[in-house]
Amino acid sequence: MLRGIRKASENWIGRTIMGAVMMVLVGSFAIWGINDIFSGFGRSTLAKVGGVEIPVERFRQTYQDRLQQISRDLGHPLPPDQAAALGLDRQVIGEMMAQSAIDQRARQMRLGIPDADIIRHITSDPNLQDTNGHFDAARFRGTLQNMGLTEDRFLAEERQNIVRREIADSVSGSVTPPKAWLDAVNQFQNQERSVDYVALGSAQAGDVPQPTPEQLSKYYDDHKFLFRAQEYRKIDAVAVTPTELAKWMEVSDDDVKKAYGERLASFTTPERRHVEQILFPTMTEAQAGADKLKSGTSFTALAAERGLKEQDIDLGTVAKSGIVDPKLADAAFALKEGDTSAPVQGQFGAAIVTVLKIEPEVTKPLAAVAADLRNSIALDRAKTEVQDIHDKIEDDRAGGSTVAEAAAKEKLPVTTFTVDRSGHDADGKPVVTLPHGGDVVAAAFASDVGVDNDPIEADGGYVWYAVDAITPAHDRGFDEVKADVEQHWRNDEVASLLKTKAVDLLDKLKSGTAIDAVASANGLKIENAADLKRGGTTPAISARMTDAIFHTAKDAFGVARGDDPTQWIVFRVTDIKTPSLDPNSADAKQNASTVEHQLSDDLMGQFIVRVEDDLGTSVNAAALASAMGNGTPDTN
Repeated sequence: MLRGIRKASENWIGRTIMGAVMMVLVGSFAIWGINDIFSGFGRSTLAKVGGVEIPVERFRQTYQDRLQQISRDLGHPLPPDQAAALGLDRQVIGEMMAQSAIDQRARQMRLGIPDADIIRHITSDPNLQDTNGHFDAARFRGTLQNMGLTEDRFLAEERQNIVRREIADSVSGSVTPPKAWLDAVNQFQNQERSVDYVALGSAQAGDVPQPTPEQLSKYYDDHKFLFRAQEYRKIDAVAVTPTELAKWMEVSDDDVKKAYGERLASFTTPERRHVEQILFPTMTEAQAGADKLKSGTSFTALAAERGLKEQDIDLGTVAKSGIVDPKLADAAFALKEGDTSAPVQGQFGAAIVTVLKIEPEVTKPLAAVAADLRNSIALDRAKTEVQDIHDKIEDDRAGGSTVAEAAAKEKLPVTTFTVDRSGHDADGKPVVTLPHGGDVVAAAFASDVGVDNDPIEADGGYVWYAVDAITPAHDRGFDEVKADVEQHWRNDEVASLLKTKAVDLLDKLKSGTAIDAVASANGLKIENAADLKRGGTTPAISARMTDAIFHTAKDAFGVARGDDPTQWIVFRVTDIKTPSLDPNSADAKQNASTVEHQLSDDLMGQFIVRVEDDLGTSVNAAALASAMGNGTPDTN
């Protein structure tokens, strides 16, 4: 089962094993490319690694486990066609084969884990401990139930996982990246370049004559894809989340008043006092101090006599509950502002307290909190109703109702919108304001008209959706897009003229003409961009231009087009700075960690490929196709 692999993947060694699987898949593709069906398979066998068979049923279960896990992560079901496009089936069988190969090599090497180590590993797992860090047997049993495993099976899988991690650690766990590699990464990431440049825009292209009808017609025919109308889908959606449901719930004034009374403490800021205290070892010394205060010594002077500073005596402005010692709290909150208490025997010794300032209790009036309170009541009620509404809608849909009809029965609002795949309308404006709207659109474009879709789980509730209509992508007629065609044609003409001009300026610079002379002759201003990094940008320098700059030697000239083809620069690289590698910097440590993982993945991948080569592997492609519903079962 891959449950163990998923758990193993929580640390970097486990991820090393999973990263290496991609190399295994490469080998698997080579095997499948030789022959579609291999002989010697039993009817229930999908693949063989050495003498171990991987049953079709175990693959199906593992595949479904993985599919459900991905769907939970996405928040909506992953359609089978998308899973197939991602190659999920071959990924899963590749992982299962890699897992089997490692297990067989472990048995060949007679590797094992003592029972005591298994128990210690499980009981020290933070996920299975209580808040005090002790093993929680009830949590352990709950975990087994959620995973659908017996205790014996769980222990067996954990034993396998530990052995796999030990093998992975021995193969690739202590890899030190070469300094030359880290230097190269540092140079690539942190090198900085400065340039002088002149910018060319539409103004430098000169006049562009009006296109003839023939030119526009030909441009349209050659570039129809630019003017093609996207596919649009009309979607009905119903959101039943506590937040959405609360918007439509009515809460009476009486309910608000009742809740206000019940929650009055949460709207009340208790009385607070600025308190100072002086502690004494005994009540006798405290009484002596009180006598000094009566004779005119100030509280601060008395504290200074005892070697105490302001921070030693100041408790701050606190509520009564903020004073740890109850007796001192009672004494402080019995005083008037400016008064000083008699000596009090507290938990930590005798003390005298004084109150410098009193902030009275403040209660927010109902009018100030009514709106928030109303929303809170509605939200609490909504949370209890979400599942009931879910069940009712699902019952209605099972009885043949559409999403809109089921929503109408429950008096729920239906949101209808027509969008492209990006969630924009025909005018290019975003229109989806539902919770998880992006997920709704993506799921709708993976569905079809009339398909009964599972709801998407969202924010403690659900979003139902249905595709009402599909407007297929299509070519728009010339007359419909004539203005766009002309604008595109004009932009291309400008871009062509600018490119020619940029190359002409570059040739002059390379022939020895000074850049200031070239700029002056063409009415251009020399600009400067300093300390650019790869991928870095400025308002005038796009990432595409930066890339060209980093492909040009120091003191050399170059040209680059911007993201918009009507923007060009002609530049000279004036400075290149490469900081030395500081192995103790945060960036260097992160780079070293990344390279280490890459090396580990590569080593582990090579190890798995070698073990599979030694053991021999084969895949029954017909059985795989049958298991995925794409072919007839193997009858061998």
